[in-house]
Amino acid sequence: DFVRVASYGMATIAGSLRFTKDIELDTQGKDILIVEDIVDTGRTLKHLSHSFEERGANSVRFCTLIDKKERREVDLSVAYVGFEVQSGFLVGYGLDCSERFRHLPDIYYLKK
Repeated sequence: DFVRVASYGMATIAGSLRFTKDIELDTQGKDILIVEDIVDTGRTLKHLSHSFEERGANSVRFCTLIDKKERREVDLSVAYVGFEVQSGFLVGYGLDCSERFRHLPDIYYLKK
């Protein structure tokens, strides 16, 4: 199953979370692996972790393609990381900037 959470929308600064799809399975006593495209501040995943823990999950771990560890604002450990990158805005391959550039076939660093 999956949960869909939107945190950016049309802005580049994270605002309030918007749950567009909630998980349908019972997570009581289960080990949960959350797979994410990019982990930045970690606030969204921290919120999800608390949500699953409140529902009785046995454990919650994270897997991400891209980890921007230096931008972390909360204490969050990511168990599985594809690439660790420095700060900067990435677009392409599903990553967007104000709903643009997500269609690009590769991941690019967006210069100002």
